Amino acid sequence: MKPTLTFTMMLLAAALTSPAALAQQPGDGSAPASGATSTPAKPATPVKPAATPDATPPAATPVADPATDAAKAAEEAAAKAAEDSWKKGRPVVMQYYRPQDKRGINVFETSKDPGVPFTGFKLDVGAAFTSQMQDLSHRNTAASNVVNGVDGNQLMNIGLGFNNPTANLGLHAQLAPGIRVALTSYLSARHHNETWVKDGYIQIDQSPIDFAPLKMLMEIATVRVGDMEINYGDTHFRRSDNGNAMYNPFIGNYIMDAFTTQIGGEVYLKPGNLIAMASLTAGELRGTVQTPGKRGPVMIGKLGYDRQINKDLRFRLTGSMYKTNRAMSDTLYSGDRAGSRYYFVMENTTASESAQKDSGLLQPGFANRVTAFQMNPFVKYRGLELFGVVEQAKGGTTAETSDRTWHQYAFDTVYRFLPDEQLFVGARYNKATGQALGIPNDVGANRWQFSGGWFITANVLAKVEYVNQKYFGYPASNIKNGGKFNGLMAEGTIAF
Repeated sequence: MKPTLTFTMMLLAAALTSPAALAQQPGDGSAPASGATSTPAKPATPVKPAATPDATPPAATPVADPATDAAKAAEEAAAKAAEDSWKKGRPVVMQYYRPQDKRGINVFETSKDPGVPFTGFKLDVGAAFTSQMQDLSHRNTAASNVVNGVDGNQLMNIGLGFNNPTANLGLHAQLAPGIRVALTSYLSARHHNETWVKDGYIQIDQSPIDFAPLKMLMEIATVRVGDMEINYGDTHFRRSDNGNAMYNPFIGNYIMDAFTTQIGGEVYLKPGNLIAMASLTAGELRGTVQTPGKRGPVMIGKLGYDRQINKDLRFRLTGSMYKTNRAMSDTLYSGDRAGSRYYFVMENTTASESAQKDSGLLQPGFANRVTAFQMNPFVKYRGLELFGVVEQAKGGTTAETSDRTWHQYAFDTVYRFLPDEQLFVGARYNKATGQALGIPNDVGANRWQFSGGWFITANVLAKVEYVNQKYFGYPASNIKNGGKFNGLMAEGTIAF
C-alpha cells in the first residue's frame, strides 16, 4: 500500500509542474522545470486589467482671496455711499447737528443723540441757494394821499418775473467731543445784497471737564452761547431762512414772523421726551454799549413734550414765552434781514426791494416792550403732518401808556408721499389780528396758501404755491384799506 501511495503522489506532482500546467498560470518569466516534457500549449487568454476610476481630476474649489474680497466689498460700499449722497444726503460729520438738506425736515431742537462718533477735529462747509418766480397781483381801495405830486396809496405795478436769488454760507467746526461752533452768513439777501453774518455760536453737549457730576448733567443738558437765532416758538424751525427753504413746505413764512437773532445764552434740559429751555439775551439785533438806561435783557422760556410713539406716529407740543420790559428797538417780529418772499405786494410806487423788505407781513410795532406767548402742536402720522400756531403778543412803545394786543392763528396740513416722501402737497390757513399804532379798531389779515413740492434729490427741492391774502379793518387813509394780493409762486432751492 505504501509504495502505491508514494507512486501516486509523484505522478500528481509531475502533472502539476508540467509545461501545460505552467502555461495556464500567469506568466512570471520563469523557465520550465528541468526534465519536464515540453508540450505545446494554447496561448494564455489575456487578463483584462481591473477597471480604474475616471482619471479626469475633479474641478478645483475656488480658494477665497481675502484681498480680492475686501476690494470688492470696498467698491460696493463706495458705490452705495455715492448713491446715498444724492438720494439721502451727504455724510454728516458734525455732532448734535441739524442737516441742511431734506433730512432736516421736522427737526426742532437737536437731540442728545450725537449722530456720529467724534474722530477728531472736523471742518464742514455748507451752502443754500434759493430763487423764486413770482406772478402776483394786488389791489386796494385806499383813498388818494398825494404828497409832492406822488400818491402814497397807489400800489406799485407788479407782474410776472423773477426775484433776486438769495444764498447762505454755513461753516461748522467740531472742536471736541460734543462741542461744535457754527457760523452762518447771508451772501445775498433781499434786505442786504452784500454779505452779512447772520449768526455765530458755540454749542456744548458734552463736558470737556472730567468731573463725574458735570458729565452726568451733560447727558441731558445742552448749552448754547453766541449771537444766534432765538428759540421762541416752533415756527422758526419750519420757515424759510433766506437761501435755505428746505424745511418750509410753503414759499411764504407766517404773517407775524417771529424770527430774530440776539446775543445771549440758552440752557436746555432734555430728559427723555421732555424739553425745557431758559434763555437770557441782550434783546438787540446787534450788540452795543450805548444808552444802557434804554436797554434791558430779554427772558425766553420753553417747555415741551416730543415723542415718537411708534414708527408711524409722532406727537409734539410746546409752549414758549418771550419778555422784555425795556428795549431800544425790539426785533421779535422784524428781525428777519432776509425779507418776505412776496416782493412789492401792497407797496406804493416809491418802494424799494430793500427798504420795504417785509411786504405782505404784519408787524405789531412793539419797539420798546413786548410779552409774547406761542403754543405749537405737531402731529405726524406716516405721511400726514399737522402743525398749529396759537400766539398772543402784548407790548408797545415808550410813548404809549398801555399795551396793545395781537393774536395769530395758523394751521398747516401737509401730506408727503412716494418712496422717501419725495412729493408733498400742503394747505395753510393763517390769520393775524390786533391793534395797530394809531388805529382805534382791530386790523389784520388772513391768508390761504396751497403748495406742492418735489424733492428731486435730497439736496434739490422744487415748490409751487398759490397764495391769497386779504386785509381788513384798515381806514381809507391806509394803503392796506381793502387790500388783497393773490397769485402763483414757484421756487427752487438747493442746500447741502
